[in-house]
Amino acid sequence: MCLILVAWRMNPRFPCIVAANRDEFHARPAAHAAWWQDEPDILAGRDLSGGGAWLGLTRSGRFAALTNYRGVAARRDDAPSRGEIVTGLLKSRATVSEDLELLGRIGPRYNAFNVIFSDGERLGIFESEPGLGRQLPAGVYGLSNHLLDTPWPKVRNAKSRLEAALNDSDGARMLALLRDDEPAPDHELPRTGLSIEWERLLSSAFVRAPDYGTRCSTIIRIDGRGRAYFDEWSWDSRGGLADRTSHEVELGTG
Repeated sequence: MCLILVAWRMNPRFPCIVAANRDEFHARPAAHAAWWQDEPDILAGRDLSGGGAWLGLTRSGRFAALTNYRGVAARRDDAPSRGEIVTGLLKSRATVSEDLELLGRIGPRYNAFNVIFSDGERLGIFESEPGLGRQLPAGVYGLSNHLLDTPWPKVRNAKSRLEAALNDSDGARMLALLRDDEPAPDHELPRTGLSIEWERLLSSAFVRAPDYGTRCSTIIRIDGRGRAYFDEWSWDSRGGLADRTSHEVELGTG
């Protein structure tokens, strides 16, 4: 997952809005978002290679979404899949504060990551690179492959557009911002150790390349009455629509 936006307690109709893109190699197998047969309270896509999930929602109103951290630290091939972090948070019955304490203990086992999540009442962020977690107040947040709200162009622009689309009744404007494939100017590109060609490719909200790119876009809206709307679009290697799934969930039934 390379772009996650969260509007938390900023809209009376939808107190929680999540809009996210997952970027991955097109050859990596994954299942589209669905209710898991072995965990029937979890609605999420599934990584069929490493296991786990990158983003999900539960019937109780929990959600979790994860990004990798892009930096100079070496990647450990023997580290467990970071997807199990999302699965663990979705299965958890703990509060955000309790889960943040757990993440502080287990975070060093994994390659660097960020995870933003909610227990249905509170919102939290854990960033493994500094090893810090905290609860978040009301606001609009953006997370890519660095720390929360790092002002990379894709994060800065997407946050601004989400703020303008908070009253979007059908999610069309939110999907449009997730589909923005305009790269940032070279002078605004982050410098994370990748080649300039890769920095340019990854600088847009929607990544479009033959081997690697945006695999799916997900919008979750939870209204003030306890109903969640989960919409996901899956994209092929050319950026065309490959699949679409929508779910309405009456929360509190899990």
